[in-house]
Amino acid sequence: MKRIDATIQINKINAVTDAINDIVGGFTVMEGNGRGTGKRQTIRSGRGTGTVTAEFNKVVIITTIVDDSEVENVSKAIADASFTGEEGDGIIAVSNIESVLNIASKKKDSDAL
Repeated sequence: MKRIDATIQINKINAVTDAINDIVGGFTVMEGNGRGTGKRQTIRSGRGTGTVTAEFNKVVIITTIVDDSEVENVSKAIADASFTGEEGDGIIAVSNIESVLNIASKKKDSDAL
């Protein structure tokens, strides 16, 4: 099993969740602030007389756990749905999961997904 963490721009959340909704058993969405290579937002200052560059961009982290065989499919769906072709589209990180336990059903590992 693998854990997929995708950090994407906040305006792409609907496209990405629609793309993976039928592929994965479930996912978690967390909103946050990120700072990467992408262009940061420009904000009007106090009285509107000047502008300030935001220190962080608004991002979303989508986390899901899938069987090894689904990693490429899910990663491609996320990448395709969040792609704009510009810096700051986001990143996808995949890591190993040793075990999973569904608390309600007591199912383990792949059956828990």
